[in-house]
Amino acid sequence: MFDVLDMGASALTAQRIRMDTIAGNIANANTLRDSAGKPNPYRRRFVVFAPGEAEGSTKPGVHVKSVQLDQSPLPKRFDPGNPDADKSGYVSYPNVDLAVEFVNALEASRAYEANVTMMDTAKSMFNSSLRLLA
Repeated sequence: MFDVLDMGASALTAQRIRMDTIAGNIANANTLRDSAGKPNPYRRRFVVFAPGEAEGSTKPGVHVKSVQLDQSPLPKRFDPGNPDADKSGYVSYPNVDLAVEFVNALEASRAYEANVTMMDTAKSMFNSSLRLLA
């Protein structure tokens, strides 16, 4: 009976992690160096979902299976004056497309809202059932 609330809660957690990952991509869209200061452009990250609860996949719901790096090629731009340019004068930039990230953020936000609505509806149904029994 309360599995519906567990499903909603797991979906809310998964979408929050997805939104955090997207926010990280947007924040690092122009990051050309790693934390050690070496030229190493940021690689886009994305979330992979899996069915079931993280603790036991027999329970209904969803969980984040992993956060993976996008292995698509890094775009290069000719900028010979840049200190991060290679011998040919090209600079590798992060493979983050802001338009894609904003669409993904909107989708994650809508999915989060849909799960909140589903949980509110289930709560209302539980309350109505209890009123009928009383």
